[in-house]
Amino acid sequence: KNIFGLICRILAPIVSVLLLISYAGVLSNPQAPQRKTLSKIGYSPTLWNVQQDAETNGALTTFLSLTRVKAMEDEPEYSQAAMQQIKNRYAQAADEINAQRSQNLTDNTVVMILSESFSDPNRVPNVHFGADPMPNIRALGQTTTSGLMLSPGYGGGTANIEFQQMTGLNMANFSDTLLSPYQQLVATRPKFYSFNQMWNEHCGDEYSTSCSIGYHPFKQFFYLRGVNYKKFGFSHLYTLDSDPKIAHGEAYVGPNGTKTEVSDEEAYKNVVEEIRTNTEQNKPSQYIQLITMQNHTPYTADEYPDNEFIAADTSTDVAASDRGSIRTYAKGVQITDKATSDFLEELDAIDRPITVVFYGDHLPGIYSKAMADPKNDIALHETDYFIWSNTASDAHTTKLDKANAAHTSSNYFMAQTAEHLNAKVSPYLALLTELHDEIPAMARLGRNDGEWKNDSSLTMLDAQGRPIDENDLSSKAKELLADYRSVQYDMCVGKNYLETMGFMELPKS
Repeated sequence: KNIFGLICRILAPIVSVLLLISYAGVLSNPQAPQRKTLSKIGYSPTLWNVQQDAETNGALTTFLSLTRVKAMEDEPEYSQAAMQQIKNRYAQAADEINAQRSQNLTDNTVVMILSESFSDPNRVPNVHFGADPMPNIRALGQTTTSGLMLSPGYGGGTANIEFQQMTGLNMANFSDTLLSPYQQLVATRPKFYSFNQMWNEHCGDEYSTSCSIGYHPFKQFFYLRGVNYKKFGFSHLYTLDSDPKIAHGEAYVGPNGTKTEVSDEEAYKNVVEEIRTNTEQNKPSQYIQLITMQNHTPYTADEYPDNEFIAADTSTDVAASDRGSIRTYAKGVQITDKATSDFLEELDAIDRPITVVFYGDHLPGIYSKAMADPKNDIALHETDYFIWSNTASDAHTTKLDKANAAHTSSNYFMAQTAEHLNAKVSPYLALLTELHDEIPAMARLGRNDGEWKNDSSLTMLDAQGRPIDENDLSSKAKELLADYRSVQYDMCVGKNYLETMGFMELPKS
């Protein structure tokens, strides 16, 4: 009996650990039969909000769902020597690019604006308004770099598009068990590379508190942004619950007295004041990230008074349940358009080179009839973007041609910004520049808050926005894609060989 009891006491914790590991593996794989069973009995993950997820599913389940995830398929050829070859290849490519460029990227203050759900509703099949909801941004597209961005999300998945823009990595390279890198990857790594770190290096220790700043007029526990922005090297992420908190974050109060999301006009004030103060104190240029909230769901019918898009609505074959939301959304886009125009005017008056990269992260999930038709998948995953520089910048009149700008995805934004500014690049940016030339846009298209389709297929677009068959890729494009996956593996799963080799470093000025 004593021997049997001893064996049981030894086996019990071992079996318990094995069961927990098995359970964790099931949680992170939406296609596993056991996971489907869990869904049937009530498991509903909300990975964008770990607090809500823990309250709904239990703290242990939430913890396990974030910790045991296979981020990428194994790379059998992965080694330090293989990464050295990649580094050498794109260091040479960077030298060739830099021989034709004269500017330094970090001499410019770069503002990245993720505009929540911003897109042109008139591009949605069967949706049309007689009034233009975005006349200022549409006109801006005639004079500066602009086009359409292919988003992996529809109706949600904001942080995934943000992750791509921040790091240059693409969700399509991940295993389909990784749904949200902010929770399931970045938070589990000791450090993680993001583009703002180029400005940190440029600023040095003396100005370390002002070179990388983030603003988000909502809560920082969403998507674990508070944790991740520290790992990205931001000195502070100003939110409604940070200390100190965001200065301008008052919610808009609608005609019915209901508070809605913080207006873009209010959110932009934080950026303008930060840049003005930095300029007056003669501090170095900055990297600023702004994630807005104004056009976040829901879109209640009476949110905006005197909504002219009710009368201007000539849409056909739109679900009656969606029509009110679409009209309200169109009015919100118009308000963002005006606020953005005013914001750029304020930046234009500042005597410092400033470049703004503005993009919508995904379309709102309010087009049920259009989304029901698979032929609309690409149209419902394309948002509007532009890259603009103020008068103090040498790139004030720059407009990249359609081959470089008409179609893109958010992982390319920093490489495009360098091209827009005629700025020298790192080997990493050289890889992204060459990849963008061959494959202008790429994404694994998903629906419903960023979850991917079961086939996990990769969508690639050419410079005209037409789908590219993977079998038709050139040998150079295939090599670039393979190198890109290897770089992502090194950064996300491997040993960060490339970062220690200087793969991400800009040339010394």
